[in-house]
Amino acid sequence: MKLTFLGAAGEVTGSSYLVETESAKFLVDCGMFQGGHFSEDKNLEKWKFEPAELDFIIITHSHLDHCGRLPKLVKNGFKGKIYSTHATSDFMEIFLADSAHVIRMEARRRKKPALYEENDVKAMSKLLVGENYNEKIQPKEGIEFRLRDAGHILGSAIIELWIEDKKIVFSGDLGNPPVPIVNPPEFIDEADYVLLESTYGGRVHEDSRTRRLMLSSAIYEVATMKGILMIPAFAMERTQEVLFELNALEENNDIPPIDIYLDSPLAIKAMSVFRKHEALFNVEAHSLIDSGDDIFDFSGLTMTESTEASKAIKTKPNPKMIIAGSGMCHGGRIMHHLKDHLGNYKNQVLIVGYQVKGTLGRRLVENEKVVRIYGQEIKVEAKTRAIGGYSAHGDQPKLLEWVEKYKKKPKGMFIVHGEPDQSYALADAIKTQFDIQAAVPSQFESVDL
Repeated sequence: MKLTFLGAAGEVTGSSYLVETESAKFLVDCGMFQGGHFSEDKNLEKWKFEPAELDFIIITHSHLDHCGRLPKLVKNGFKGKIYSTHATSDFMEIFLADSAHVIRMEARRRKKPALYEENDVKAMSKLLVGENYNEKIQPKEGIEFRLRDAGHILGSAIIELWIEDKKIVFSGDLGNPPVPIVNPPEFIDEADYVLLESTYGGRVHEDSRTRRLMLSSAIYEVATMKGILMIPAFAMERTQEVLFELNALEENNDIPPIDIYLDSPLAIKAMSVFRKHEALFNVEAHSLIDSGDDIFDFSGLTMTESTEASKAIKTKPNPKMIIAGSGMCHGGRIMHHLKDHLGNYKNQVLIVGYQVKGTLGRRLVENEKVVRIYGQEIKVEAKTRAIGGYSAHGDQPKLLEWVEKYKKKPKGMFIVHGEPDQSYALADAIKTQFDIQAAVPSQFESVDL
């Protein structure tokens, strides 16, 4: 059996792994590369295999860096089944349709071919197969897999794969408990080989109490200065988790009165999928729902779907808070708000998710004093804060705890989905603490298992 690392090897995005046996060829994940024009060009490159020859695909979750090239794959000839959890399947239909629209507009602007079109997303949707957690699936004779809760976003999965008398585990992205809404990642008992993410493989996050205090502190500062708090948030999970926290803060009078605008049509659409899959929520969320609380709605919150409503936010009095996509400030409505408000020292930007190199969000986190937005140079006077505790990715201690729970020590681990310093930091810690061989593969590297 041969395993080839097609993405998220030496970098965070583009997750995709090709598995080849004598009788089958399939992918685990088919993610988009993100982080600037160079990454976008990588998405247009020719596949390292023939799409029509793939038997099936298994997707860990609905973030674009794990599923964003699926429509291109279908466009190029893939016709097999695409397996994931039911929630992931529902989210992918929404997010990839939105992605197609954004891609088409950007392709026109840059005068380059579109990665895929809306019709390709519709064709892909017909191939989606939703599965439950903890049930063994046999996509082909001699191959079985099972989806376990990864605790990263709603519907995210760890993949246990049995093939040729070997067991391989793909961690997907592992969560950062305790967080609102989702359950903690499940632990796995044994595996021969493990592919483990390392987004924060060398870092330690703030705890949940500190995380909430940092959020309320930012709101108090902006309210006192009559400024604007801008939160670039991913439509999936980060937005819902921030709303969950704001709901608790508002109901307990832990923040001053402030108008809050959810300026993300995609996040608003995603709410319907959350409500459809409430059975996947954690105990805390279920308890609040059972008490009659709407965890995504509270006093002072306005949801703006139309372009006109979004533009009107600028005319609303301060202080105010704006939650808008995209989470890495790499497009979306947050760009307009940043362009209008980064130049005022009374305002703040609160970063609540991972920022890939090359994105505007990463430049703000690194405190660049001048940034370019829509061709215009903007002097950054607003304060930028980053709260790692809101990340959906576990930090090094949580990743090591996940490894420690293996009752049977894996023969080897492949550390993926991380920038080199984070991947090597995690690999070294695993070798030192558990005496497990942990390699950091390079892109397009193949190994025989």
